Amino acid sequence: MVFLTPSSATKPLSCLNLLTPFTETIGFFTSHLDGEVILRSNKKGEGNEPPLTIHELVHETVTKFPDFIALGTRKTNEWETLTYIEYYELCRKAAKSFLKLGLERFHGVGILGYNCIEWLIADIASIFAGGISVGIFPSNSSQTCRFIAENSEANIFMVEDDWQLQKILKIQDHLRHLKAIVQYKDKLTKKIPNIYSVCMSHKGARGQRWEDSYLKYRWEEFLALGLTISDETLDRIIDSQKPNQCCMLVYTSGTTGSPKAVMISHDNITWTAAAVLQSLPYTYPPENQEILVSYLPLCLITVQIFEVWIPLTTGASIFFADSDALKVQGSLINTLREVRPTTFLGTPAVWEEIQEKLKSDQMSATPWKKTVIDWARKVGLKTNLRRDDERTYAPVGYRVAKKLIYEKVRRILGLDRCLQFLTTGSGLSREIQEFFMSYDITLLPMYGMTECTGLHSVSSERDYKLFSFGKAIVGAKSRLRNEDREGLGEFYLWGRHLSMGYLNNEYKTKKAFDQKGWLHTGDMGFLDNEGYHEITGRIEEVIITNRGEKIFPVPIENMLKDNIPIVHYAMIVGNQARFLSVLLTLKCEISEDTGEPRNVLTQDAIHFCRKNNSKSTKVTDIINNQDPIIDAIIQKAIDAINEKTELESHKILKWKILEKDFSIMGGELGPTSKLRRLQVSRMYQTIISDFSI
Repeated sequence: MVFLTPSSATKPLSCLNLLTPFTETIGFFTSHLDGEVILRSNKKGEGNEPPLTIHELVHETVTKFPDFIALGTRKTNEWETLTYIEYYELCRKAAKSFLKLGLERFHGVGILGYNCIEWLIADIASIFAGGISVGIFPSNSSQTCRFIAENSEANIFMVEDDWQLQKILKIQDHLRHLKAIVQYKDKLTKKIPNIYSVCMSHKGARGQRWEDSYLKYRWEEFLALGLTISDETLDRIIDSQKPNQCCMLVYTSGTTGSPKAVMISHDNITWTAAAVLQSLPYTYPPENQEILVSYLPLCLITVQIFEVWIPLTTGASIFFADSDALKVQGSLINTLREVRPTTFLGTPAVWEEIQEKLKSDQMSATPWKKTVIDWARKVGLKTNLRRDDERTYAPVGYRVAKKLIYEKVRRILGLDRCLQFLTTGSGLSREIQEFFMSYDITLLPMYGMTECTGLHSVSSERDYKLFSFGKAIVGAKSRLRNEDREGLGEFYLWGRHLSMGYLNNEYKTKKAFDQKGWLHTGDMGFLDNEGYHEITGRIEEVIITNRGEKIFPVPIENMLKDNIPIVHYAMIVGNQARFLSVLLTLKCEISEDTGEPRNVLTQDAIHFCRKNNSKSTKVTDIINNQDPIIDAIIQKAIDAINEKTELESHKILKWKILEKDFSIMGGELGPTSKLRRLQVSRMYQTIISDFSI
């Protein structure tokens, strides 16, 4: 058993002076890594909790729950686990090793790989050591890694395997601040000139070659490096940190331009995690320990809040899915069945994938079972759509359907112990929400962006309104600016979750954050009298017709996808045009090897074709008006949407089915499957131009 030493104890910080009015010497934002900011305070008590550093948060949980399971990872056919005290000591060891390798204050540690124990330890240890944690999408190119490394002045790169290592080796000559690379999984495939794997023992290091430009280590060697660094040395660095200083850089996906480095402070993370917990009913040991699955990319701050920092606040257990979890027909469902999480977070793309699985299972069921499923889904949808009516009670049919269908579906998905189903990100259509309601699963949408530490409003069983994004977290505020007659305006946000600013970009920082501390989001929507948020789209997505009318494309695109089940993506175009047009893609199989869309339609799409007497099985069977039946179905759905408006400029008069579906590999989608409208417009400029003829 490992125990906390006196030298590891947290020393109190005098932080209350951070909650002060604006002054000329320190403001609400900065563009410098070593800068400090004012923490936004409320006149009332909400949101004024004493600020904490990352170490204070971690240490408090470790002290409360030292022997509870913190992390679990699959090794062959069983799970290996770490307790919270073991987790903490590994973070301290890794922090000492970062110091041994020469990590400088406010310099980056790039983490390049899929979710795993080593990722989390590197994340926390880099902060303990006074550096800056920098998560990087595993799919990012060498050039993107170069930009991030130089922008963050990264001293150290943590890479998962040889594939990720090769990306860094391609750009090594351009990384001016790099001192070491640590490959934390797999063995070296070959010896690389001028990069040395150091032979280490548990007593210390030998054979170091510090005269080289940087060194290459494996995980065990890396952990042994810090044995010569004392606890007192690490504690001095930990105690020097302040809650209002930067500890993390999160790079935006760059769907409308080059990535921006959002600076996240200690307080941004610790306060946001605590605020979310006041809105969502998480449980704590020893009575009930939350069980969670980590599978979404940890380089996203929203994911980190739910898969790193809320677990560290509540003493939850995190179990890591395999790296193929997000691939088509990946291993996520298998992991969920084994772990049986108590809370599950998904993106719209993940919920859509689960939807396709359930549809496929229903199609392969016997006729009698299909009839039962159809009946149960009608009962489930009707019951859940009426949940806002306080007079509503669950009918007898609902209770029967729950036993026959709903509970079985949850067991099949591994979600039978799940008490809350969270969803984050844009693009969640009404059709997807109603689909899961029909299985008695109510999705709880949340709204946020990187600039507000991932979360601003959340839905919960207690505070829920159909098809809204919930209410602001405790201590945060929302306002609408430049509202039109219908109440549509731009969201301005305020609270201690607002980030410090953009690194080395004072212009964009001042453009996004005003002097009173409000974040101008660029997101448009409605805010009702009860505080529920409805998001309609971003300002840059707005289509302006030739008559100057503003049209938000996302609601129309969602209607198209809901009304035409064979359509996967729809993108409305029509800037400065007399009418709207739309680019459509069809649901098709994805290559497990390359991630590229194939020419073959999904089984669900083929079933839809057969149901409507179409013999098409491939995309090429339908494009260029080759399938009159599918063309007629699409046109009928578009006509139905057009009937909802009398303005000619708001109607869809032309459409085109593209030869292949959108994908991350193809460049049409960002790393989180968000539609990259500018990129798509460039790729299909000729087709879009033809629409106006």
